[in-house]
Amino acid sequence: MIVVSVSPIPRTPRKDALQNRAHILEVAGRAFAEGGVDVSLDAIAKLAGVGNATLYRHFPTRDALLLALLAPHHERLDREKAMIEADGGHSGRMLERWIDALGDWMRAYDGLPEPLRAGWSVTASPFKSTCDGIIESTDAFLRAAQRDGFAQPTASATDIFLASLAVAWASGRTTARTDTQDRLRNLLRDGWSAGGCHPARADDC
Repeated sequence: MIVVSVSPIPRTPRKDALQNRAHILEVAGRAFAEGGVDVSLDAIAKLAGVGNATLYRHFPTRDALLLALLAPHHERLDREKAMIEADGGHSGRMLERWIDALGDWMRAYDGLPEPLRAGWSVTASPFKSTCDGIIESTDAFLRAAQRDGFAQPTASATDIFLASLAVAWASGRTTARTDTQDRLRNLLRDGWSAGGCHPARADDC
């Protein structure tokens, strides 16, 4: 007798389950926007009017919830990257625009830089592939700027990623003045730019 193994057909999520997930994301997004990423998952479940088990069934960890919330922000970052590439021009200025867009993404929620940093360094983290992809994109912009003499030859994409995380963390609303982000971005730019050629003054290079 031949035994045929049949894989179970994946069940389509029920409508109420999809609605629960969307509702949790909406509530969590507001909670993180108001209180930062340290708002407890239990508090989010309470705000959403669902049981803890329901929340954890959809989002087993805080990182899983954060990653889902970051999806539209990441799409915006992808669009910004495509726009920078389409505009072309001065490679140093392109790198600066990318770093600025990256910094805005890292500040989507107060406190986000720390879970991004921690997740990037852990292979099993849901953030790992996202951060690796961002470093890869940064590397493409950086190599072009280095090739044209606008970026320090010793700078690396990982350096810029980690430095951008540091700037985003220090620019958090609980730790910084209103002008902190601009001043720190200027310091970061001075660190990677080469030969005294300021990307914002490209015509003088």
